[in-house]
Amino acid sequence: MRIKPMRPIYLALLLLTTMTAATAQPQLSDDGQAALDAFLERSVTETYIPGVVALVTNAEHTIYIGSAGYEDVANQLAMREDAIFGIASMTKPITSSLIMMLVDDGRIALDDPAANYLPDVIPDTVFADFDPATKRYATRPVARPMTIRHLLTHTSGLGYPWADATLFALLGNTQPSPSVTTLPLLFDPGTRWNYGESTRVLGTLAAEVTGRPMTELYAERIFAPLAMGDTGWRVPDDKRSRVVTSHRRVGDMLVESPRRDGPIGGTPRGDGGLFSTAPDYAKFLRMMLSGGVTERGERLLSAESVATMGRNHIGDLHVELQSIADDSRARPFPVGAGRDTFGLGFQVTGAHDDPELRSPGSMSWAGIQNTEFWLDPARGIGAVLLLQYLPFYDETALTVLEQFERHVNRHLISE
Repeated sequence: MRIKPMRPIYLALLLLTTMTAATAQPQLSDDGQAALDAFLERSVTETYIPGVVALVTNAEHTIYIGSAGYEDVANQLAMREDAIFGIASMTKPITSSLIMMLVDDGRIALDDPAANYLPDVIPDTVFADFDPATKRYATRPVARPMTIRHLLTHTSGLGYPWADATLFALLGNTQPSPSVTTLPLLFDPGTRWNYGESTRVLGTLAAEVTGRPMTELYAERIFAPLAMGDTGWRVPDDKRSRVVTSHRRVGDMLVESPRRDGPIGGTPRGDGGLFSTAPDYAKFLRMMLSGGVTERGERLLSAESVATMGRNHIGDLHVELQSIADDSRARPFPVGAGRDTFGLGFQVTGAHDDPELRSPGSMSWAGIQNTEFWLDPARGIGAVLLLQYLPFYDETALTVLEQFERHVNRHLISE
């Protein structure tokens, strides 16, 4: 489906970087709409990708949505634009936004030690030595307390077993994985960037501070105000038929896992597990593009907090390429490693000279089953690309993501 461009209602987007602009809301040209439709079709007919949904939005409304392929290959069910995907770690920016709401409320501060709120959860030691053969290790005390800012920026010292050899050796590959907070930290907080369980801790912290279960808290503060009715940790029975089946790459083929019998969903976690749709996630992106205000005019985040989330908070550090302990789950990631920095819950694009890619200062993250989004404040757009297969960031998924990005930016216009 192609959406005809609509005329803008207001000007002056809030930019989340130091760049400012006062321009009309961006649109996609008619040629761009057709090019994206054709690109999505090629993505499923010329690769092993079974199905895809793609969406582009400005701060006011969706300017493109399209789908191709199948949401259930075995039953030959065509992919719908409102198909429900497991978005995995695309949960993390939502949790980070909730944390910033609590900062706005004065309930917490960014440089508070996390142990002030979760004294029995936060590790106070660091691995000093580890022997993979015996799985024995030595520890030392942390050099500094882990803060909420460290958790938001993935500089806490926490990791994931599937992405770190030491944690993998100690905890294995069980799903869902046990919390790494039962082990020492990989490094002193604030000294490195490493992808891990930080946002899981933030979800627990938000529930502890508010005294509310996570499902109620997220619904009240985010999902209900944004009318994200298809987003949650459990899929209602009457929506089961819209859930996309997942796949795993085996050689040059994808093997489909059929929809499970019984309830679809799991234990709420701040770092993952949400189910959502491209139109629902676009509502979250529009709130961010609008400086923290919903489409109905309700302020969820202060404009200052939205801007702060898109700034570099790791100083001279950079996002590091993650070496993978379990390559059936992921390939080394993320794109931009060694160049990009990190804000509060978002990877922040560093300087580059390719005009067809997202602008420097753009904010992004992804989910392990190859779900992706980015916010480009300089262009005034957000985009969502949803696939549903492992491994994360294999070469085909990366090619489709890059080409989608280039098609979008090549055809943006202002009216």
